[in-house]
Amino acid sequence: MENYVHMHECHGHKISIIINRTHAILHSIAILFLIHYRLSFFFQHPPNITIPTLPWLLIFVSELLLYLAWLLAQSHRWRPVYRTVFPERLPGDDKLPAIDIFICTADPNKEPSVEVMNTVISAMALDYPPEKLHVYVSDDAGSDATLRCMKEAWNFARYWVPFCRKYGLVTACPDVYFSSSEDGFKGSSEFKAERKKMEEKYEILKQRIRRIVQEYHRDVTVNNKLDHSSIIEVINEYHKEKDEVKIPILIYVSREKRPSRRHNFKAGALNVLLRVSATISNSPYILVLDCDMHCNDPTSARQAMCYYCDPQTSQSIAFVQFPQTFRNISEDDIYDSQLRFVFKIQWHGFDGAGGPTISGTNFYIKREALLGSFSKQQDLMALKRSFGPSNDFIKTLVEDYKPCFIEDGESSRMLLEHANVLASCSYEDQTTWGTKVGFLYFCVLEDYFTGFTLHRKGWKSVYLYPKRPQFLGTATTNFNEASIQWTRWVSGLTSVAISRFCPLICGPLKMSLVHLMCYLEVACMPLLYCLSIWGFALIPQLCLFNGIPLYPKISDSNFNIFSIIFISAISKSLYEVVTTGDQFRVWTNEWRIWMVRCVTCYTYGSLDAILNKLGIKEASFLPTNKVTDDEQVKLYEMGIFDFRAATMFLAPLVTVILVNFAAFVGAVFKALVVDDNGDRYWEKMFGQMFLSFYILVSNYAIIEGMIIRKDKASIPLSATLWSVVFSVFILLIGSVILC
Repeated sequence: MENYVHMHECHGHKISIIINRTHAILHSIAILFLIHYRLSFFFQHPPNITIPTLPWLLIFVSELLLYLAWLLAQSHRWRPVYRTVFPERLPGDDKLPAIDIFICTADPNKEPSVEVMNTVISAMALDYPPEKLHVYVSDDAGSDATLRCMKEAWNFARYWVPFCRKYGLVTACPDVYFSSSEDGFKGSSEFKAERKKMEEKYEILKQRIRRIVQEYHRDVTVNNKLDHSSIIEVINEYHKEKDEVKIPILIYVSREKRPSRRHNFKAGALNVLLRVSATISNSPYILVLDCDMHCNDPTSARQAMCYYCDPQTSQSIAFVQFPQTFRNISEDDIYDSQLRFVFKIQWHGFDGAGGPTISGTNFYIKREALLGSFSKQQDLMALKRSFGPSNDFIKTLVEDYKPCFIEDGESSRMLLEHANVLASCSYEDQTTWGTKVGFLYFCVLEDYFTGFTLHRKGWKSVYLYPKRPQFLGTATTNFNEASIQWTRWVSGLTSVAISRFCPLICGPLKMSLVHLMCYLEVACMPLLYCLSIWGFALIPQLCLFNGIPLYPKISDSNFNIFSIIFISAISKSLYEVVTTGDQFRVWTNEWRIWMVRCVTCYTYGSLDAILNKLGIKEASFLPTNKVTDDEQVKLYEMGIFDFRAATMFLAPLVTVILVNFAAFVGAVFKALVVDDNGDRYWEKMFGQMFLSFYILVSNYAIIEGMIIRKDKASIPLSATLWSVVFSVFILLIGSVILC
């Protein structure tokens, strides 16, 4: 070990750790005082109890659920770590391992082909030996347009990749490069001439792709995306000229899909890529990308290899996760599309606890972690029972990750036919694909569950957050699509939380307590938040409407407990926003969208998972629509909510606002007009009045969309009328039950 050279470093932020732990202790003390205050109510003598027991019990349960969620959240604040890598210390290119790149696309109508091809081209231009890169595109729609676009993209890449390597371009995505001012060779006339030629070629590429897509939309005989045979093509094979500069091979994969067969969403597509790639390149490491997440920095592969080529970590690291960053985020980011808290706070703490879970995209993963390690003496029949009947695939498991049949750019037609068999929808029958090997099928959120299972098996992971974003994508920038996306995520998380795979059941004794709490928080967070926030949004308001106090008087010393907890929570979240380099308005926007999600996405996602668990409803997966609408983008950039969303997302929001408004106005009216001793009423009901007022102020955008705005993106009158009916019903029923 005398010649050992560190390729990476890990260090904790001592100040953040001290602040986080001190706050956790002080906040916990305040919570214990609150619990004591609530419990003491139940031990009073019956004649002294003037408040109905049911509302007191309900608000106490809501508080306990919220505090449980807070307690679990302290796990990722316990020891946040930050990492640095040294790619310059890697061995020579001839000693670097090969990498397969998986890019998944599902619907050409929702995922713009120009954007998808930019992702493909940027992946081919990574700063890595080109003969050791193999790019696979999974087209779940089986679209001929995507295949034709890929051939056009590969022809462009023959010129783009050498251009990037020759001039050392930092931005490998052509669309981003030509729309920016990056030109490192300003004084070079040769560079300027070549750049102009490349820009012209790129404009031609975009025109051809758009023409292909238009023809696809006009063609009424296009394949059904839910009913088509498997197609696998190695794009490089169809080019007969000899290129001076090598570029990575590009492979199109469309798995077979039939309406009568379960296809297991994205996890199923990734497992097909695992099998098909094993028979072509069989690289030991895999980069997984969403189709809209292009490589923004060509060095990501070398940064990840700093862990896989380090003898101290190479055997234990399953995957290296990079954050998701987006190029279409506005300054306000009213929908929290950038997921600031997750990637700037939570995942650093997750890393310090034992490693983050998989985040869907932007991760390098070891093939062995997904498939296992086998020797040539392994029982053949046992392998077939687990991995399926293909001898060619079984052979790849014991070949020490050697390419199978790509030689001098020519592929074997016969083995391509075998690869098609691996992509059939019946291949996984009677095997352990999706249950024990590969990406797991248990829920629609295959990334979380697969990452959790790998950590349970003893694998580790790391989180790299370089200064320059390694990958850039396009985020959802309208309320409807963002809500659909979050509902899908929540459904997957809740499915795990209420199953036998819940971290609380499976995790103990297999991972550290803090790491277990990190996973438990992510899985249980939607259910805990939606139940508690619905309680806070309705119970105190119904009691306020009926003159029932649930909080101490201002003059009571116990009122300080609630004040301290509220101020403590607000201050800590504001501190985390400021320390990550964001502004106050980011904090207000995140606070609002959190409340919005709790009563919409978290509620519907949790309900979807519960119904699925009961067998009443099947799991569903709706791809996020990445087609941009100029009007919606303009509203997003101006920080204005676009309420052109499904009524199911609008009605709960408006209902909560109307109930809080009725309770607050009614309380003010009682204090000023009805009650003879208004000062006592204010003192007695101030806590609930403040809570209603805070909810109304925080969600002013919803009030504005209901009453003030008259544009097309305002809240429709129909949604408001339905919400009025729901609000009146809640106020009437609540008054009868709680009083």
